[in-house]
Amino acid sequence: MEFGIKQILYLLLTLFIVLNYGLILQGIMPKIAARVGRRYGIRWYQPYLDLIKNHAKRSKITHGVMYYLGPVFRLTGGIGLLFFLPVIYGSPIFDNLSFAGDLTLVLFFQFFGVLGMALGAGEGGHPYSAIGVSRGLSQVTALELPLTLGVISIAMQYHTLNISDIVAAQQGGILNWTIFTNPFAGAALMLTFLGSMGRAPFDVVLAPQEIPIGPPTEYHSGFLGVLQLNRAIFPVAKLILFMNLLYGGATSWPELFIKTFFIYLWSIFVGVAFPRFRVDQSVRWFLGVPLLFGIIAILLI
Repeated sequence: MEFGIKQILYLLLTLFIVLNYGLILQGIMPKIAARVGRRYGIRWYQPYLDLIKNHAKRSKITHGVMYYLGPVFRLTGGIGLLFFLPVIYGSPIFDNLSFAGDLTLVLFFQFFGVLGMALGAGEGGHPYSAIGVSRGLSQVTALELPLTLGVISIAMQYHTLNISDIVAAQQGGILNWTIFTNPFAGAALMLTFLGSMGRAPFDVVLAPQEIPIGPPTEYHSGFLGVLQLNRAIFPVAKLILFMNLLYGGATSWPELFIKTFFIYLWSIFVGVAFPRFRVDQSVRWFLGVPLLFGIIAILLI
């Protein structure tokens, strides 16, 4: 019983740190992108203000039950992904719920939130909801192919599906990182990472330049606040996953902050350098070079 209570407290501590780190990244990264375009950008603490504002509001609008469960499923996917990731290698406090074969489970959690939001959007009854659902599922399905091939290649390389074992195999120096020992799998994962973050040029679901609607306007009050919580937790959980698979994990929080910051900066750089793809362009792109890299990685291993 005492061990269970400690484990829950450790998980809540991890969630608290990751949530605040994600909110800070949400404020810093748009500012970096704005400065590239010679604009000032938002204040770094603006996500905190938005979160407080939305959770302070209430709504009397009634939709179907699944419409309101969509944000809950989305947040569950982000928290579930985080809780089953070993955040700090070698730390009994921040090892979380990692177990043998956890790599397959975290891949499921990545897709869980997307399906939840698709069900929630379909319940809203808006004519554009079906467009957003089809776009989102099309892109996610396309990027899952090279992502899965890259992950299988890494699992074959280290003969394990345990993320902690994969991190352990990369210790001993930078040249032991998977990005150097299995460059084709690393390239496939880093290219699919761009789509999984949902930033330009792969923000085909929200399409802010095209359709002035979507979750930021369809959802409101506390429900939008739940989505904002997920937008802080889910990206950081993905950053930690890619860091563990490709960049040797982290043995301390400062090392984690530095590595994940530069991994995130990769998607920001691509977003400000390239315009947004159409849906068909995005799908074809993921089924092109990234898929080819994933296949080569499997064949070489």
